[in-house]
Amino acid sequence: MDGAAVEESQAGYGATTMPLTKYQKDELVMGRWPGSSLYYEVKVLSFDGRTQLYTVIYKDGTELELREQDIRNLAGFQTRSRSRSRSKSPGRRRSRSRSPGRTTRRASSRTAAAVASAAIADGAARKDARLKDTPEVRISPLQTKPVENNSNNKHEQSEENNTAGAVAEVSGQVAQAEPRAEAEKNQGGRYNLRRRKDDGEAKAAEAEQEEAAAPVAPPPASGPSPGLDFGGKIGAYFWLLFLPAWVLFVILQVNLADPSLANAPPPLPALQTLWDPQALGLVLLWVAFQALLYVLPVGKLSHGMPLRSGQTLQYRTNGFFAVAVSSLAAVAAAHLGVDLTYIHSHFLQLAVASFLLATALSVYLYVRSGKAPPTERALGGNSGHLLYDFFKGRELNPRIGNFDLKFFCEMRPGLIGWCLINFAMALAEMKHQGLDAPSHSMILVNVFQLLYVVDGLWNEEAILTTMDLMHDGFGFMLAFGDLVWVPFTYTLQAYYLVEHPNPLGLPALAAIITLKLGGFYIFRKSNSEKNAFRRNPTDPALAHLKSIPTATGKSLLVSGWWGLVRHPNYLGDLLMALAWSLPCGFSHLLPWYYMIYFIILLVHRDSRDTSECRRKYGSAWEQYCRTVRYRIIPRVY
Repeated sequence: MDGAAVEESQAGYGATTMPLTKYQKDELVMGRWPGSSLYYEVKVLSFDGRTQLYTVIYKDGTELELREQDIRNLAGFQTRSRSRSRSKSPGRRRSRSRSPGRTTRRASSRTAAAVASAAIADGAARKDARLKDTPEVRISPLQTKPVENNSNNKHEQSEENNTAGAVAEVSGQVAQAEPRAEAEKNQGGRYNLRRRKDDGEAKAAEAEQEEAAAPVAPPPASGPSPGLDFGGKIGAYFWLLFLPAWVLFVILQVNLADPSLANAPPPLPALQTLWDPQALGLVLLWVAFQALLYVLPVGKLSHGMPLRSGQTLQYRTNGFFAVAVSSLAAVAAAHLGVDLTYIHSHFLQLAVASFLLATALSVYLYVRSGKAPPTERALGGNSGHLLYDFFKGRELNPRIGNFDLKFFCEMRPGLIGWCLINFAMALAEMKHQGLDAPSHSMILVNVFQLLYVVDGLWNEEAILTTMDLMHDGFGFMLAFGDLVWVPFTYTLQAYYLVEHPNPLGLPALAAIITLKLGGFYIFRKSNSEKNAFRRNPTDPALAHLKSIPTATGKSLLVSGWWGLVRHPNYLGDLLMALAWSLPCGFSHLLPWYYMIYFIILLVHRDSRDTSECRRKYGSAWEQYCRTVRYRIIPRVY
């Protein structure tokens, strides 16, 4: 249980007396590993009277919440263990139950994602300080009849965004995780890098038998964060004020005849000029148009990653259809004489209208999240602090019927609107510069960014495994980012080129195009590799890849692009961002804003990912970091 959860629990019970419990604080007991029939020695830390759950800690420092029926007295197990002393050792015995790393939907812990098996190498060396005085006892799992879990309190960045983000670890379900970890422990106490094909062929038959006997477990969701992200409560105040102010600043600054930062800050416009009812109407019409395309029964129905409750949601992944129809509609409108340069001349008013829509949506999301059950709330957005939770988002997958609000906003109005705005900027450049066709710089920016968006929508299913979709709640942070930040700051290069043209020679064109294609190849190849491995790690096409097994039943890729750096998709993203900025030249820093912002964003994501993965994977993550030394840029960072 993280600090926020503890604080929320204390706030709900105040000074009430601790209810009488069967097991007391600091008592050594045997706790059933979630989703299995194996019991391990644990120490009771606390009891939550509201949820009727015990918080216990394993010998390696892993904390879980268990129901009373999943806990047994230590003395009884010691007696039974002696009576079974002639049985095979746990490391050699074939268990029909699933290993601790392969939790099933019956798992009783809300924090099953934080599970690290006590049977893996280095477990004893990484014990929590709170167990230093605990006598050293060998953990011996005991087979018992599985207990059916009827609790509603069931338990994956996060991701990772990063998820539009990518999650730092590239992991997948691994059959026979516990025997592999035990064998490697006996061989030398370290994880071995091995081809996944070698493991799969030897144990394919046994794995199939186990899969038939038990349901496939969902990938564990990440447990509660140890602290508040983005600066906590004070950070939430800051970001709620800074983000809208920054968007206003860059729009006003780029409108100056000389957008040099030496002329900052730009003069503030009159308040009445910020509001335009027609701009608000156009924004609402655009969102409604995209919503219509989203709900049309066209395209594939894709399954998301299993949630903490074990549920798997369906998504209509017809983004490529939506961007194709939207592009045809924009070209048809221009051909019919619709003045799309209105987007350039009323860019500020359109941004303000989108901000109002994002704010209204965020308020609605916060209010409705109060009725969401605990299993449908985001682990990082329920701290009990109103503004922080409003910013982060409390509900993980808010839906109106089958209409998924987060997925829709993430991939449709803002992302496709980005391309529409760029197209309007190209028309505005021709109008303002008296050109018969857009400049080479404007064409590069439009084509590069259109390729990026179309690729994302063509591979729309891949976003279902990112941090944004799996971990982050839907609140102001994502609503503002999707509806305001992306369409009105990512278009800054095109907006800049309307009034500040930058001619490019043939060598410069060739170099920028090569850079873009190289970055795109790395980005797409690594993301495809990651997504395929997450969804089906036993795919024969991935058998050549090496990986490090972890105690959670997942595996960390250490070959292919993911063996070069820990975030090859970030590397590809940075190269493409560089190619977007180069057409604007070096006269001003403002069009390089996206590049600078993206570096800061990715470094922050890497920090979040590293902390989360170290907590989830323990010594396996340390081994992974020693194997893949560089984070984003080979031999640099």
